[in-house]
Amino acid sequence: MSVETRELYYITHIDNLPSILKRGIFSHENIEVKGLKYTPIYDKEIISRRKEKTVPKGRSLWSFANLYFNPRNPMLYRLRCEGLLDDLVVLGVSRAILEYPNILVTTGNAATEAAEILPPSKPVITQIVKETDREWWYLHDGSKRKIMAECLVPDLVPAEYIKSIYTPSYDSVQKILALEDIPAPTKHQVIHEPYMFFNPSKQVNLTDNLSLMLGDMFFSRMHTLTVSVNTVKVMGKGVASRAKYQFPDVYVEYQEACRSRRLKMGKPVLYKRETSIDLELADEPSSLKKANLETWFLLFATKRDWRDRADINGIEKGLQWLVKKYDSEGIRSLAIPALGCGLGRLEWRNVGPLLVKYLSTLDIPVSIYLPVERKISDKLLTKDFLLSR
Repeated sequence: MSVETRELYYITHIDNLPSILKRGIFSHENIEVKGLKYTPIYDKEIISRRKEKTVPKGRSLWSFANLYFNPRNPMLYRLRCEGLLDDLVVLGVSRAILEYPNILVTTGNAATEAAEILPPSKPVITQIVKETDREWWYLHDGSKRKIMAECLVPDLVPAEYIKSIYTPSYDSVQKILALEDIPAPTKHQVIHEPYMFFNPSKQVNLTDNLSLMLGDMFFSRMHTLTVSVNTVKVMGKGVASRAKYQFPDVYVEYQEACRSRRLKMGKPVLYKRETSIDLELADEPSSLKKANLETWFLLFATKRDWRDRADINGIEKGLQWLVKKYDSEGIRSLAIPALGCGLGRLEWRNVGPLLVKYLSTLDIPVSIYLPVERKISDKLLTKDFLLSR
């Protein structure tokens, strides 16, 4: 994204919208001084730390309204883990706020020691935009801190700078439209943007436990994530490549499973990882109350050699193994891609009913993630097509 077209963002509770759209986005200090009523979304202990840190000119972070360069960050992920997404909105603020008097920007979460607090020069903004334009982050390389870079606005962001209202779901849109004291022009600025909130862009519920999803499987928060692989130790493209770079330990386990020949067609390998994606991605994970405590990976062979077409018979045998073993192995919920339908070059019309046949028998929540490489006709995503075959 270019500096010229980017908004800045503020995360808040839907209940705060009428006041914000009328008065602006106030700093925490201003809210306290004016005695304004508002619905907090942040952990009090986390946010109170900002009182103690001062910027170069001596003011406390508490006296600034803070905007993010990328709202899809560890703080929003934390709020998602706590089950608050449906009550949240992200406000898009015009980048013209960067010309506002006495603005400061930070090279990461402003409350951390490593983040620099600087005037908003063009080179600084360009570097911040570069560092925050990512879909994933890590603790070890500083990207978890950097993606939370902020724009600090003294006292308040005037309401006229607010240009967009982003929501995670259509239900959230309806909540906003039902609010009183919001002018009609503002309602036209409401944008349904599930990706921003880590949500799938499409969901089809087939049974009480089985759903189809179009989105990012690695943000599913399911207990076990399925990675489609070959049996010759190559994680070159697709879901496998994503797992290789974002979870190096999964790649090590995969290499060993191939080397020892534990991983075979029809015999997946379950890697019982002793940490979770939630704890890696969320801001201040130690104080989370509703985080998943572990994320497991199911290494599922769909072909022997990476050059081959996916083997639908081998996939069926792997599904049979899964039906037989999921309960005794302790899988509590499952996310699985449309096996073989992406780079494996199989057709959903053949694979979809096969997946549903077996996965609909599991007594746990299961999400099938549709391929992003090609669009599937809505007719092939219906209960009539998938459950009657």
